[in-house]
Amino acid sequence: MTVFATSAEKKHVGDNYFLESGDKIRFFFEGDAFTDGKLNRPKELAVNKIGHALHELDPTFREFTLDNKSLKNVVNDIAVHRDPRVIQSMVICKQKEVGGAVNSHDDSTFLYSDPLSAIGFWFALEDCTPSNGCLSFVPGSHKQNPIAKRLERLPEGGTAIKPIPGVHNEKNWDEDGVNWQVAECSVGDLVLIHGSVVHRSEKNLSQKSRFIYTFHMIDGEAKWDEKNWLQPTPAMPFTKLFP
Repeated sequence: MTVFATSAEKKHVGDNYFLESGDKIRFFFEGDAFTDGKLNRPKELAVNKIGHALHELDPTFREFTLDNKSLKNVVNDIAVHRDPRVIQSMVICKQKEVGGAVNSHDDSTFLYSDPLSAIGFWFALEDCTPSNGCLSFVPGSHKQNPIAKRLERLPEGGTAIKPIPGVHNEKNWDEDGVNWQVAECSVGDLVLIHGSVVHRSEKNLSQKSRFIYTFHMIDGEAKWDEKNWLQPTPAMPFTKLFP
């Protein structure tokens, strides 16, 4: 069983079960759902997330993601991609009592294209409140957060965070005085997440879970290189939203 960790330094990011999940549906567990290496609760209450090819392999999520006129209208309205491609999808569970915190980060560090083009589509499947670990953002951070590092596959296996030559960013988004804003939302709400915007979520120690569905898109005209942890396969290239 693979425990999901939110830091790139954690082992799961170099785990083949994780690295080979781009064209599969795989399950990852919460760290706090284990005691001495054994589950301390039923499996269905221990899952952290399910990913990363729900949009291709699960009929319900495929229809919602790829055959959704309203969603396609949103993509056309925001007009950030010339050739929008869905690259990954997942359900994030944020289980009651043990839902792990997600540290402050931006998505482009983990989904790097040249030029930058990652956009997250984040759908609340349950009400998301401060008590069960809703999102928080730093408004405007996408305009002042140059992407100076990226998660890369290593030749010897595994991954590491590597600096991007010529780009510098010493900002500490967790220091005092940063204008973090809580993004409480209701079931059914869509949150659009720019790839450079800084966001996070707290642990869920409440008695209510916080399930969401999310997928990420990039521009098919941007360069996606072999260094990224997530790789298209011959059987499952990144999916065109508009075939």
